[in-house]
Amino acid sequence: MTDDVNSSNQQYSGHICQCLSRISTTRNDRVFTIFGDRRKTGFEFVESVCKLANGLAKLGIQKGDVIAIAALNSDLYLEWLLAISFVGGVSAPLNYRWNFEEAKSAMEVVNPVMLVVDESCHTWYTQLQHNGADSIKWHVSIGDLPPSSSFGSGHVLSSEHLKKPLEKSQSMFDYCWAPDGIALICFTSGTTGKPKGVAISHTSLIVQSLAKIAIVGYAEDDVYLHTAPLCHIGGISSGLTMLMVGACHVLIPKFETLTALKEIEQHRVSTFIAVPTMMVDLISTIRKRSEEDGVRWRGGGSMKKILNGGGGLSTELVKDITTNIFPTAKLLSAYGMTETCSSLTFMTLYDPANGSPGIQLRRVESTPREGFLVGKPAPHVELRIMREGSSSPVGRILTRGPHVMVKYWGHQTVKQDQGWIDTGDIGWMDSYGDLWLVGRLKDRIKTGGENVFPEEVETVLLKHPGISSILVVGIPDPRLSEMVIACVQVRENWRWADHNSDFLQEKEMPVISTVILQKYCKEMKLSRFKIPKVFLLWRKPFPLTSTGKLRRQEVRQEAISKLQLMLPSYL
Repeated sequence: MTDDVNSSNQQYSGHICQCLSRISTTRNDRVFTIFGDRRKTGFEFVESVCKLANGLAKLGIQKGDVIAIAALNSDLYLEWLLAISFVGGVSAPLNYRWNFEEAKSAMEVVNPVMLVVDESCHTWYTQLQHNGADSIKWHVSIGDLPPSSSFGSGHVLSSEHLKKPLEKSQSMFDYCWAPDGIALICFTSGTTGKPKGVAISHTSLIVQSLAKIAIVGYAEDDVYLHTAPLCHIGGISSGLTMLMVGACHVLIPKFETLTALKEIEQHRVSTFIAVPTMMVDLISTIRKRSEEDGVRWRGGGSMKKILNGGGGLSTELVKDITTNIFPTAKLLSAYGMTETCSSLTFMTLYDPANGSPGIQLRRVESTPREGFLVGKPAPHVELRIMREGSSSPVGRILTRGPHVMVKYWGHQTVKQDQGWIDTGDIGWMDSYGDLWLVGRLKDRIKTGGENVFPEEVETVLLKHPGISSILVVGIPDPRLSEMVIACVQVRENWRWADHNSDFLQEKEMPVISTVILQKYCKEMKLSRFKIPKVFLLWRKPFPLTSTGKLRRQEVRQEAISKLQLMLPSYL
């Protein structure tokens, strides 16, 4: 390549495409990706990436150009992420669940020169013809264009059409870097507002991969099921980790319980990442198939590692997972965010080697503390607590290190107090170096002059065997300023017994109620002012943002409406 590429090579020490040389050797003639009936060896996968990268370069993609991708998971999606980086471009994965206006808003932030979509987002192409993003020069279908393509005329290219064989003088090692070493832009958002583009570097992604390999124990012989979408940092980070280690990839378009269980059994999947709702759905479906259809679960024996993120797992759920569903799997949990390239801390919830919870959890059981334990920082992560008062160990959680984002796209490089960035979370560090998360500062409830963080209350209540999911919010109160209430989803085979509930009355079912839960909070040593004054039975899924975060404000408004109808029985 050119001299300026060589100087870039000296400036940036890592590149995500360095995984290609390992894949082409260790997986050369072995199956590397599985997507439906399509199989590719390591050699075929690498060849496809290099041909696509060469085609992008010949088309005119320049270093620093942004290419947006809106598609379901597939082996082709992985190829595109690597090919874009190979030519020094910047990937901008868009959430396929967005509506067009959300997608257009995100594209206005990053100004992509190319939009790559599959059938799940094909309508965006048509809409862009009338209300388009001016920066887009090329529209591409991630797969072959179907015969009756809804993309319309010949203005859309296909992946196969773009691919060009490498010249003799080219090799898989001739990759380029974008300015600032940025590899991708991952979108995040709060409970309201437009998505923000988080610029993440090659270095951050590689360091995160190495941490997961070291802590979780990923290896070349793993078979990894992509359960998380490749438009989210969790799916991207773990997917890249498995590329770096040279493991086999099993891809499904999106998480559907029956499909995931089928793939686990068929391909003897050894690892995947999950959020609590996925685990609940897997357990519920396995149980239902066994009880109603007599279908025996045969996929538990191959599972070796499960990494949970996006929220805590209740004690009962951990027991279900490790006893009945995946008894041979090491179960870990991680805490992090998009701005820190996924995971900051890790914790072992269960280790089959000794058949017991990790040492961190055993300390929790013996010493109740404020907040909930999220584990020890990864070796590359530096954490600091900026305390609000001299007497309390609790404060804002700050972090710095090679994992931190470069910037929000369109803004200056992030610099704050010698490289520290504020996570927006509140917590403290114990004498063992473990982090305890108290909650999100913006979700704090002010009640009677005291601070209550919903996450702390939720963690306590999730340990009750009758609760499957819970969300705590504060609602206006003339005396307390805000009153703590809890919206509760009841586990299967439990009965909600409050007087105002029309929940099915079955005497043989165990009972759960407001009085029972308030008593439970006291037994768990939760401070009196933190105990919810009201518990509402919640029969539908909690609403999520397009980036998968809970819409607390939406639940709060609906809870207020419900309570107004129930007056004066509660208030």
